Amino acid sequence: MTAPNDKTLLDRDGVRLTVDDAVATVTLTNPAKRNAQSPALWRALAEAGRLLPGSVRIVVLRGEGQSFSAGLDRQAFTPEGFEGEPSFIDLARGSDEALDAEISAYQSAFTWWRRNDIVSIAAVQGHAIGAGFQLALACDLRVCAEDVQFAMRETSLGLVPDLGGTQPLVSLVGYARALEICTTGRFVRAAEAERAGLANLVVPAGELDGAVHDLAAAILAAPRDAVVETKALLRGAAERTYDEQRVAERAAQGRRLRDLAGVGE
Repeated sequence: MTAPNDKTLLDRDGVRLTVDDAVATVTLTNPAKRNAQSPALWRALAEAGRLLPGSVRIVVLRGEGQSFSAGLDRQAFTPEGFEGEPSFIDLARGSDEALDAEISAYQSAFTWWRRNDIVSIAAVQGHAIGAGFQLALACDLRVCAEDVQFAMRETSLGLVPDLGGTQPLVSLVGYARALEICTTGRFVRAAEAERAGLANLVVPAGELDGAVHDLAAAILAAPRDAVVETKALLRGAAERTYDEQRVAERAAQGRRLRDLAGVGE
């Protein structure tokens, strides 16, 4: 559903992008198939990232219907695959370089959500399985309905999670828990997701949109440049030593103080 003030910038292949001032909403629009994913959908998601106006500060990702996304469309596992797309069998028969390039193109749908100039919020209800779980993990924050069911099923199918979800999963729940979740393919439900840090907030399904709106409003209340600098600091913290992080904090604060004082560097 789009609000009266929303401007639609993209609506194809199961993805709709609307923008209302500083908030963009990316909606998965194939509830009949529980928002199952395909290469065409991934291209549309990547295009949504490229189309974001510079005024956008918050990007909300949601899925229509009862499920956020049930993962990769099972048609991908048939010999025919998707019409006009290379099948998994075709990819396996190609060169290493061609296979790597194709998977890299798929991953581009999952990488832009952590850009420093935006804060992305996934509103997750029902199933978020495989590629659906990885898409939720691509976002900075996750607000979940009480019926949420996360699962990483790739390993159970003889594959590996390859859409950018492994790094954020490990950073959120730790190596041992991530390994157990991925290799068993089991469901992670709302209470565990909140306890483990996968969910920032869990609410009744009927309150999901309102909770996301309130979180977005709270983030928008802070000055944009301070949010951008803070996000950059936190994203890089895991790769820095304690002393390196202190240096990064000083540099970021120096930029903010000069900006607030109107003093050029």
